[in-house]
Amino acid sequence: MLTSRAGVALLAAFVASIVVAQVQAIPGQPSVVELLVKWTPLLAKGFLFNLLISFFAMLVGTLAGVLLGSARISPRPPVRGMSWIVVQFFRNAPWLVLLFFVMFLLPFEFHVGGTTIPFPDWIKATLGLALPIMANVAEILRGAVQSIPTAQWDAARSLAFSRRQTLWKIILPQCVKRMLPPWMNWYAILTMATTLASIVGVSEVMTLTLRITNAEGRTDLLIPIYSYVLLWFFVYCWPISLMTRRLEARYEVR
Repeated sequence: MLTSRAGVALLAAFVASIVVAQVQAIPGQPSVVELLVKWTPLLAKGFLFNLLISFFAMLVGTLAGVLLGSARISPRPPVRGMSWIVVQFFRNAPWLVLLFFVMFLLPFEFHVGGTTIPFPDWIKATLGLALPIMANVAEILRGAVQSIPTAQWDAARSLAFSRRQTLWKIILPQCVKRMLPPWMNWYAILTMATTLASIVGVSEVMTLTLRITNAEGRTDLLIPIYSYVLLWFFVYCWPISLMTRRLEARYEVR
């Protein structure tokens, strides 16, 4: 969980890095603050790209996770067993390995008739990041369903509801508030993990940061600009973490 103390410490480190960089700067060169202001629009575009990847990865991972989680609570043992294997594999596999797996597994373009359709790297990175989210959402769903009192199932059965009707009309609606806090927590984790996409060649904020430092050729810019980007991620993810803690306290089962 992100805390306000961590934010204050990060802000202090950012300011300190600027002060140190200014002391080390060669007279006549633009200041570090001027360079940060100069490159902020480009960094903002890259950061928005990170948010775009996180949004679609969370969307795909949630939809697939709901289906996989439904298989985890299936009354059929083969379905439960296979879904358990899938969940354990993608929950425990390193995210970077999954990214490389998807990048090399999927083609760079599709040929439909005489038309060539490119398959961008950022979409493959989105799918790669969606896989661990899928597995964790499946476990969140399974835990939420199992936390519902069995009397709910018995009451629905006495009213002649089928298992599918009971699950989708009675059980899952009650699970939403229980699933929301951990779901939001995983979204914050995913947002910070989108920087891994830079390793597989996606031009997001970390890739642009590296290009900026290479273009400027100033070693004193290195720590301030990375601290600057890190501060952006904190500012975006801290409200999510704060809301997660509040929802957990509100929906806590006493």
